[in-house]
Amino acid sequence: MKEFARNLFFGQSVGLRRLLLCLLAASTLAGCTIIPGNQSYSHREESDVRLPVQQGDQLVPANLKIRPISAELIIDLFKAARPPIGDGTSSARTATREDPRYNGDNPSSVPIYRLGPGDIISIIVWDHPELTIPAGSFRTAEQAGTVVNEDGTIFFPYAGVIKAAGKTTSEVRAILSAKLAKFIEKVQLDVRMVAFRSQQVYVVGEVARPGIQQVTDIPMTVLDAVNRAGGFTPEADFSRVLLTRRGTTYLVDIQSMYDYGRTDNNPMVEQGDIINVADRSYNKIFVLGEIAKPGSLVMNKKRSTLAEALSDAGYINQSSADPRWIYVMRGNSDTPELFHLDSRLPDAMLLADRFPLRPRDIVYVDAAPLVRWQRVISLILPTMTMLDITSQTQYPLFGGRQP
Repeated sequence: MKEFARNLFFGQSVGLRRLLLCLLAASTLAGCTIIPGNQSYSHREESDVRLPVQQGDQLVPANLKIRPISAELIIDLFKAARPPIGDGTSSARTATREDPRYNGDNPSSVPIYRLGPGDIISIIVWDHPELTIPAGSFRTAEQAGTVVNEDGTIFFPYAGVIKAAGKTTSEVRAILSAKLAKFIEKVQLDVRMVAFRSQQVYVVGEVARPGIQQVTDIPMTVLDAVNRAGGFTPEADFSRVLLTRRGTTYLVDIQSMYDYGRTDNNPMVEQGDIINVADRSYNKIFVLGEIAKPGSLVMNKKRSTLAEALSDAGYINQSSADPRWIYVMRGNSDTPELFHLDSRLPDAMLLADRFPLRPRDIVYVDAAPLVRWQRVISLILPTMTMLDITSQTQYPLFGGRQP
């Protein structure tokens, strides 16, 4: 009895060790998750982890269905990405924290330039050169022009001090004509802009020459302001141009204008606007699992497919990957999505080439069952070897016997 106990404790019984190994193998094949790398991600119809899903106005945890990547799915995705038919105004959404896209009162309307402090105007009274060029005819237009004072007023002979700030040149002309009509018969008067100095916008971020751009009477859109600043740099994200106006930040998607002609995504700028062109660092996708070169990839103008991502990452590891189980995990939206591609046949890469990825997508390639089993064995084998060596150790103090 004592001898059996010693054999049981120190593992001298070869049959017992074999039994323990068989039990361990059975528990491993049954899906025991206490050993890293043993859990399989295949044969699932929904996510095991509950993810935050937008339902109405609330985020609730829920398990997501895994959608197979098929021709029908790709057709549905292309229909959803197709721009709406019409003038584009119906698709504009109000700016919110979750969807801060620009939706002004009328983005396509042409703003009217109104005078402000610092602007210079030229006032011409025909047949009365003493009023037009009282200091001589050899001065530049800016030198001979009338500057709008800090309080928004201007002075003109016989008309006195009038309020010019906030008015257009046509309105100033009407006021001056009415006042000069008391002194000049059939007055003919014109008011023109000479220098625009009161209104400006700030263009920063990934542009060639960041800085201040003056607002003039020529309507200027967000894209115009970027072009005046030298255009986009190679690291610019055309779809993430941030427009800050009166304390609210909007997302202006210039890329959609290039792709679909969506001019409503190119609003007019106003005094004090801040235009910040973001970089491409946000447009990353992550390729993980049994990949030759796992890591992150930066998308070019948000254009990348599943086949391109796998190719750029060196494609799947042929010796360890299971091509039946390629997943795309998309969590950067109100409703996260999970997709699955079975690529055992080379034809499946045609589906992968038509499957568009989005920024922050995660591509995961599962390991083959045999590879997972070999990894588990590689972790267990050193421990079993140590136990076997320990069980065969001779102890001289006890006559070569184990105590």
